[in-house]
Amino acid sequence: MPPRPHRPAVLARQVFRGSDVIARNLLTEHQLRSSAWVRLRHDVYADARLERDHGLACRAAALRLPAGVWIAGPSAAYLHGVEHAASFTDDVHVLVPGHRRIGAQQGIRLHVTGAPGTLATPATGHAVTGAPGTLATPATGQAGARAPALARTSPERAAWETAAWLDPVRAIGIIDALLGRGLTTPAALMATAEQHLGRPGSRRAAWLFGLADGGAQSAPESHLRLRLVLAGLPRPVTQHPVRLPCGRVVHPDLAWPEHRVAVEYDGQWHAEADRLHVDRARLNGLVAAGWLVLHVTSRRLHRDFPGVLREVRIALAARGWRR
Repeated sequence: MPPRPHRPAVLARQVFRGSDVIARNLLTEHQLRSSAWVRLRHDVYADARLERDHGLACRAAALRLPAGVWIAGPSAAYLHGVEHAASFTDDVHVLVPGHRRIGAQQGIRLHVTGAPGTLATPATGHAVTGAPGTLATPATGQAGARAPALARTSPERAAWETAAWLDPVRAIGIIDALLGRGLTTPAALMATAEQHLGRPGSRRAAWLFGLADGGAQSAPESHLRLRLVLAGLPRPVTQHPVRLPCGRVVHPDLAWPEHRVAVEYDGQWHAEADRLHVDRARLNGLVAAGWLVLHVTSRRLHRDFPGVLREVRIALAARGWRR
């Protein structure tokens, strides 16, 4: 018979070590197997009511890591507020000082660094340098402590790590979002790239920083823009202002103003009836203003990008672009 759910108030909405709560007589091993709890990794459990997002994965990983390490790369970007940077099932990226020895763990991607560089303390967000400090898990490891503020690298360093560690197309969406949310600036990114010259991935990071654009409205728009550029098309402008004949100003997702060609990315929400009328009026206005407008759906972006590329190339060529 399944164990009856039992949830002590001190463990409500917490992430904790199973061995710790058993030792403190808060739960038995049998009670841990009830529907009140979810096992996240070896000896780490959580209140089953918590949302299973990457933040929960980071909290679980922190309980299995020693002091002096940081959540990094896309995981740090998630903790800074870029929700699409990672999901619950993605590995948690962790930065480890070179002098520490940590064994491999499932669901945790370890990256070794020779020096801590510039990091951000979670409590204040202020940049810190020098000694790495400690991972901000509950100081005593006691269950029932407030959800820990996880130590993570600064937005600039998280962007650099993301660029160096991930596929460029996936990375650009995260970097664009860090810029778009005001968490960093192009100047700060380039300064970070200069600080990391010579390190593995530094050339790719500097290249991606040069292509990053905080004007992107979504990760798929960022992915589409970079894939078009990688295919040899001129770099488009994000959210370029276009004044329509009626006087209204609209901002196409991607535009080549000198050729009056625009690309609009249509996510699933564009299929909503009310939104469809707005989009069609917008399209008619752009056409009346002399623009050639192409629409790219999520399905085509992922399943027929060669076809999308061909259409954009033909549109640009028809408006005078020559490679």
